[in-house]
Amino acid sequence: MQVSIIIVNYNTKLLLCNCLNSIYSHTKDISFEVIVSDNGSTEGSINLIKSQFPQVILIENNANLGFGAANNRALDIAKGKYIFYLNSDTVLLNNAVKLFFDYWENSPEKEKIGALGANLLDENINITHSFGNFASYKIALKQLFKMFFLNIVLSIFYLLHINPKKKYQNKYQKKYIGPVEYITGADLFLLNNSYAKFDENFFLYFEEADLQLQLKNSTKKLCYIIDGPLIQHFCGGSVNTNFNIKRKASFSRIQFEISRIKFLKKNYNSPFLLFLAKLSVTLIWLNPLLIKHTFKYISSIWKI
Repeated sequence: MQVSIIIVNYNTKLLLCNCLNSIYSHTKDISFEVIVSDNGSTEGSINLIKSQFPQVILIENNANLGFGAANNRALDIAKGKYIFYLNSDTVLLNNAVKLFFDYWENSPEKEKIGALGANLLDENINITHSFGNFASYKIALKQLFKMFFLNIVLSIFYLLHINPKKKYQNKYQKKYIGPVEYITGADLFLLNNSYAKFDENFFLYFEEADLQLQLKNSTKKLCYIIDGPLIQHFCGGSVNTNFNIKRKASFSRIQFEISRIKFLKKNYNSPFLLFLAKLSVTLIWLNPLLIKHTFKYISSIWKI
């Protein structure tokens, strides 16, 4: 088996259907398997896979284990030489799996490759967020201060019934080919070995950055964005949205902040930075506009 394609699913039936159809339509001239690790979906995803995609290897976790843990359950049974972690909200537009495989196998510097990814495309076929950099101490500190003061500004706006609008643009809008520090978890192609395993301490967010940081530190290998694979990621792209302080109390945002603190603790030897991160999040979550939803999480971040 050359490639194991691993997809984590949690109540994304229609997106998953489109993703699987694109895989089987475009993936040619390569031996592969598809493993879907389902985190307790209740909207028909399981029946969809069993009825329309019987060739898919289905893992029913019967609970939301989180992104990293669900991927690991699939990794445990994956037979491919390579692992291709793919989000359920993606669609392959060409034979991307074969292109990743051929690039790695034929590269004269294949021993230096840690992982591969592509320039992801949004619903309008514009390049969207596909990779990132590991934050330095200075950058992490700057982000924490920015997060805290933005919370104050948004709270004032909300209390004054001011609802400013802003069009958010992705940071990476131009095509890029070459080495990067980490590739987003939406399309992550790497060897099937111990370095492909996620740290299950991260429930959601930062797990792919942590995996690739450990890969870099342990093997000194690099991650690359390559030309050729065309993959749409439907959670990417520019969106018109409102500044809304209550967004910071959403489940995903809460998990993001928790994972950020875990990432800082694990990968930075800085009690001051960790304390500042916890304090910043605590002060934001104590906001009267959020506290109803966030209060129960405050004690948990101080235990990290």
